[in-house]
Amino acid sequence: VQLVESGGGLVQSGGSLRLSCAASGFDFDDSAMGWFRQAPGKEREGVSAIIMNDGSTYYADSVKGRFTISSDHTKNTVHLQLNNLSPEDTALYSCAVSHGVRRLENLTVMLGALNSWFYEDWGQGTQVTVSS
Repeated sequence: VQLVESGGGLVQSGGSLRLSCAASGFDFDDSAMGWFRQAPGKEREGVSAIIMNDGSTYYADSVKGRFTISSDHTKNTVHLQLNNLSPEDTALYSCAVSHGVRRLENLTVMLGALNSWFYEDWGQGTQVTVSS
């Protein structure tokens, strides 16, 4: 399993970035992909997730209306569009994968989508820094 994030960088407040997570080594169509972030001194936070077999998406309240998750099944890639960024969004953003989600109960997926325990493999992350 390999997850490689890209697209992070330094942006001014109000700006935008598009993060990508290139995935390989597993059944992409039977997975859930999540984006998490962790700022220095803070706990890791689930930001967004997408369930590949049905396209359902999940967002943390802190990013709803500003971030959009999408997937490209031809390239096994997940994107996270970050708009209207603020300094509070500064963090290391990592993608993660949960395998074999088709066999799971919908409730399990709903409860787990934005939680670390739901995911088995993680990328190294890409830094997002938002200046005021």
